[in-house]
Amino acid sequence: MDFKENLIKAGKIVREAREYAKEIANEKAKYIEVAEKVEKKISDLGGKCAFPVDVSVNHIAAHDTPLYNDERVLVKGDLVKVDLGVHVDGYIADTAVTVEIGTNNYKKLIGAAEKALNMAVKLAVPNSEIFEIGKVIQEEITSSGFTPIKNLSGHGLKQYQVHTEPAITNYNNNDKTKLKEDMIIAIEPFATTGQGLVTEGKNSGIYELVNLKNTRNFEARKILKFVSENYNTLPFCNRWIIKEFGLKSQFLLKQLENEKIIQQFAILPEKAKGMVSQAEHTILVGYGVVT
Repeated sequence: MDFKENLIKAGKIVREAREYAKEIANEKAKYIEVAEKVEKKISDLGGKCAFPVDVSVNHIAAHDTPLYNDERVLVKGDLVKVDLGVHVDGYIADTAVTVEIGTNNYKKLIGAAEKALNMAVKLAVPNSEIFEIGKVIQEEITSSGFTPIKNLSGHGLKQYQVHTEPAITNYNNNDKTKLKEDMIIAIEPFATTGQGLVTEGKNSGIYELVNLKNTRNFEARKILKFVSENYNTLPFCNRWIIKEFGLKSQFLLKQLENEKIIQQFAILPEKAKGMVSQAEHTILVGYGVVT
């Protein structure tokens, strides 16, 4: 199976998982239930998670995956971004959807990100210049009365790499780099009622392997071997590791982090605590949207 077939298969699985996420993100559902049910759906459909499912709510823009003992519950009025990715043999389809729980207060904000995405994907063709995509996203979001988040962007995708060049910004950055046939890119507009910037918040419990080297601790070596064999360089989370190795693994993950073998992502809140919506598709340039 060539990379296109793998990518298209991953896209089909992640589309179905995204629609399932919309069904189960309901009032009184626990964050962890949403994440783990979507992750199970991905597995049941024959895919693998390209990263932990994120359930980022209200002013939290990204990187909030539930912890193993998470008791948070979705409530009426929440604005929920469910960000998910699937890989088949390392080829990744990345997508996201925003769901409002039980109210209709943010329909226009959700629509701003979705409309920006729909306009942007039309430009994701060979020889388009990258700034054109950011320009149309910025224009669409601002014309709806909101602000694009400038320090979050879409990105390239390569085998077992979820964030690569080029950066697909949500504003006109004057990047005249041209898209090429068979590039894989994710376009992900974020619209906000706030300043249009995210800051680094609390640790997320999401990690990635950055330096595969030896560690003296035998138990930590077992975790490192498991991570390398199961996730390669793709992000993973502490609740996945705790399920496999128990609560002691929290200390061992910290040790691997201190040794700079793995690094942890931060949760990303909007700087002014503005509400945030997100929409995302993965595109194979010259083929079209796969998610």
